Amino acid sequence: GDTKRFFFLDTPTRSVDCFDYDVDTGNISNRRSVISVPEDMGWPDGMTIDAEGRLWIAMWGGSRVTRWDPDTGKLLQTVKLPALKTSSVAFGGPDLDVLYVTSASTEDEPPPNGSLIRIRGLGVRGVPEQEYAH
Repeated sequence: GDTKRFFFLDTPTRSVDCFDYDVDTGNISNRRSVISVPEDMGWPDGMTIDAEGRLWIAMWGGSRVTRWDPDTGKLLQTVKLPALKTSSVAFGGPDLDVLYVTSASTEDEPPPNGSLIRIRGLGVRGVPEQEYAH
């Protein structure tokens, strides 16, 4: 995976920022905005990265997950979902080719709200987790 960049998603500002990351020292620098999410998509919430360096973002209140190119800021793909409040995303499965999406609900929102959603067939894979010394 990419160990030279550090991505930060800030839900209230609908922004994803990128920092240069020094894996040896843990220092971040050179903050810049790379993605600005339009209001009509929902609130950007959980985020993960795929093996191609693209970012997958769960859109709270938007019934979707989206895939973005952090180098251009362009939206590449939208996957509509039956759950309104998508909250986080992670790749899993033996080949890291399944995207898992969590969602939230209140008592008056029936399933699939509040469910874990599994998406197959996206044609991309995630990256193994990086382990860092503390």
